[in-house]
Amino acid sequence: MSDVIQLLPDTVANQIAAGEVIQRPASVIKELVENAVDAGARHIDVVIVDAGRTSIQVIDDGRGMSETDARLAFERHATSKIRQADDLFALHTMGFRGEALPSVAAVAQVELLTRMADEEIGTRLVIAASKVMAQEPVACPVGCQFKVENLFYNVPVRRKFLKSNATELNNILTAFERIVLVYPEIAFTLHSGDSELMNLRSSTLLQRITDVFGKHCSQELLPVEVKTAVGSITGYVGKPEAAKRKGAHQFFFVNGRYMKHAYFHKAVLSAYERLIAEGTQPPYLLYFDVAPADIDVNIHPTKTEIKFENEQPLWQILVAAVKDALGRFCDVPAIDFDTEGRPDIPVFDPNREAIDTPRVDYNPSYNPFKVHSDSVAVYPERTERVFIPKEQQAPPSFFDDTATASTPSLISEKSPVHYQYKGRFIMTAVKSGLMIVDQYRASLRILYEKYRTQSTDHSLVPQRVLFPEVVLFSQAEVARLESVLPQLSAMGFELTSLGGGSYAVNAIPAGIDGDPVALVQSIVGESSLQDNSPDVTTATDRLTLSLARATAVPYGQLLTNEEMEGLVNQLFACNNVNYTPDGRPILCILPQTDIEQLLG
Repeated sequence: MSDVIQLLPDTVANQIAAGEVIQRPASVIKELVENAVDAGARHIDVVIVDAGRTSIQVIDDGRGMSETDARLAFERHATSKIRQADDLFALHTMGFRGEALPSVAAVAQVELLTRMADEEIGTRLVIAASKVMAQEPVACPVGCQFKVENLFYNVPVRRKFLKSNATELNNILTAFERIVLVYPEIAFTLHSGDSELMNLRSSTLLQRITDVFGKHCSQELLPVEVKTAVGSITGYVGKPEAAKRKGAHQFFFVNGRYMKHAYFHKAVLSAYERLIAEGTQPPYLLYFDVAPADIDVNIHPTKTEIKFENEQPLWQILVAAVKDALGRFCDVPAIDFDTEGRPDIPVFDPNREAIDTPRVDYNPSYNPFKVHSDSVAVYPERTERVFIPKEQQAPPSFFDDTATASTPSLISEKSPVHYQYKGRFIMTAVKSGLMIVDQYRASLRILYEKYRTQSTDHSLVPQRVLFPEVVLFSQAEVARLESVLPQLSAMGFELTSLGGGSYAVNAIPAGIDGDPVALVQSIVGESSLQDNSPDVTTATDRLTLSLARATAVPYGQLLTNEEMEGLVNQLFACNNVNYTPDGRPILCILPQTDIEQLLG
């Protein structure tokens, strides 16, 4: 019997590795920019065409590579960052696997120009699908110039499943932000075609945050700084009023590396307990500095999942640090013992006769319950419940046994009496049990279908505001806004650019109440979110969903029985009563048998 196990060729192995490391154009930019940072670059330029589909250029002024290193850098597991296994627990660089460049070269056409400072001539290397096409000396500046063209040209399935240019550009901006926020001492530029998206000079951390997210962001942040034997935590957290439902800027960094950590995220939210509204998220940018031996970054090729040896102590330190920052923000008046120049307040003497005893003047003939001719008596509204005998109550109507939550007969068979639980759920009695409706999600479904229909019929007309409102956007948000501006105009928004990331909101869709600035900020902030739902397929659908989210009934809003009745009736007039446009359930029914078992 012949052998069946064989060693895969390097080209196949590189494509397999590229499936994990290189997922989209943003992954290429992340890997190349991180290599430039590790090379000691002080200025890094990134130029993309067609959101990275056609071309990606990363130019840096780092140390550069020799002719031999340039060729060896595209071999698998070839790296200058580590030499032995113990070096994995003493990492001070962004990269260490030696998989990025060979993975990029396996699925794209790559051209590299590089030169070291002590050499007069550089090296030009051209690789396509892991094959070296050319290598020759060339005159070039010190550093590296990578040009990646036709990404996934030899993997048509991967190229086919790339998202739209607007979505891929949002992913690029997100990956770029995660790097530039760690290295404020390095200057970065980002160009998309002929337009400049970011131009970040070398600065302090707070200035870098302001340059990336806008001037208004720095006014919403509170400094955090704590140093312990376990590690130190620095950075900024947002004021409670800066919390948002969507699009809050939330970043964790450890030893100069971006990370995702749900456990630490809960720690931050616990510090904001009872300070922010339910369902909102506070912004934060927190930087952990711990010993490299106490963390493990070799978990996933993307290096965003990190294990901590002292996770529980760091959790407690993080909660205390955030609470301390929020506590110092609260303006509590302190006791001042400096009495120079202040009026002298005498000490109380029980044997001393009081002088100028205070008097209370009142009208003994005034009757607050008497209605005068020139006034109207106003009585507070009664809020207590009134008991109605059972024999006087109208019999409630319920579902029949075969009715389901999606049947049209629900409107006529549901109970007319509703109960709101904790400002979030609407509870209605039905024959088969108890129906529970999420009021925010129900409102989201109603408004989404309403706005979607109006957008299709072109019945969303602009309503001019009394005075134009000015809204400020960061450079990344400006790029997102420009990509969706035609769809916003079609929906009834009128925005005029004032330069410097400022826009004047001249009109919003008719029939929509609320702050125009907050409404536009919410829509632009959510334009980068992905909605994997068959209901949300186009850019207009995504903007319609963002508009519905911004105007839906929020959690915590108290509703009258008439309002709850109208909300439920409108819900069951929708095409889909069971799920929101982004796929979350709207209602459920607790069967009568289950209730009886609980109380049996």
